[in-house]
Amino acid sequence: MRVLFITSTRIGDAVLSTGLLDHLMRAHPAARFTIACGRVAEGVFARMPQLDRLIPIDKKPHGRHWLGLWAQVALTRWDLVVDLRGSAIAWLLPARRRAVMRGGRRPGHRLLHLAQTLGISPAPRPVAWFGAAEAARAATLLPPGPPVLALGPTANWVRKVWPADRFLALAGLLTGPGGALEGARIAVLGGPGAQERAMAQPVLDALPGAIDLVGRLDLPEAAAVLARCALFVGNDSGLMHLSAATGCATIGLFGPTPASEYAPIGARALAVLAKGPAGAAPMGALTAKHVAEQAAALLARPEAVAA
Repeated sequence: MRVLFITSTRIGDAVLSTGLLDHLMRAHPAARFTIACGRVAEGVFARMPQLDRLIPIDKKPHGRHWLGLWAQVALTRWDLVVDLRGSAIAWLLPARRRAVMRGGRRPGHRLLHLAQTLGISPAPRPVAWFGAAEAARAATLLPPGPPVLALGPTANWVRKVWPADRFLALAGLLTGPGGALEGARIAVLGGPGAQERAMAQPVLDALPGAIDLVGRLDLPEAAAVLARCALFVGNDSGLMHLSAATGCATIGLFGPTPASEYAPIGARALAVLAKGPAGAAPMGALTAKHVAEQAAALLARPEAVAA
């Protein structure tokens, strides 16, 4: 069975789509998958079982990237084409079955919209894939010892960024005396590039003992690192979704983006919202004390309890 799976250009949406792939692989253990996704999201799928081919999509003016993708897949007869981008390409390919996601925004979590494309209920949770090499590197970066609090102080939009001083206050509340992670080590994660480094630097400067992993991990390595952490707290971002997918206890911080659509999904995942209008609150309205209280409650949950 040959499956073409067309998914997002963005890391967060790509991570959310992994639940569908996990469902399809369980249903069709002999199937081979070709994944088409944005170049920045390639690492989400790089260690996926049953992966046959990974095709990066570089957006081009006037939708010419679709023509480029069509040229690479048109000569294969597909058993299933899943198009989560809502394009017309699925109808231009030889396929026994097609599932095309309806475009446009609508109420409800993005995960539910993805699952509806294949008629799956309940929606399958995202998963995170990494291999032995990534697990070994993660063990080197985070060797056995006290638990690790991972902080994600970056995002792709400045208004989504919680102030650096709040991350510092939170770290003190959680890892200091009487904190839910008293004595924990701290790791700071972020993506590559000068912008991510600039957002994370104030936190790193104030936490000289923190493990600096900003821009130093590819996505499978980041997944392996997060799987070793006791708790991740970060802004609404692809890293937040990846953390939740690993099973790490994850808190996503929301203000000007709707948690109703993009809250982290995992066995132990929670969105903490700033006070104010839903999807329009300033991140500065979210206090470190409130996040610390929510983190303590999340860590107290049994692992089997879904968020």
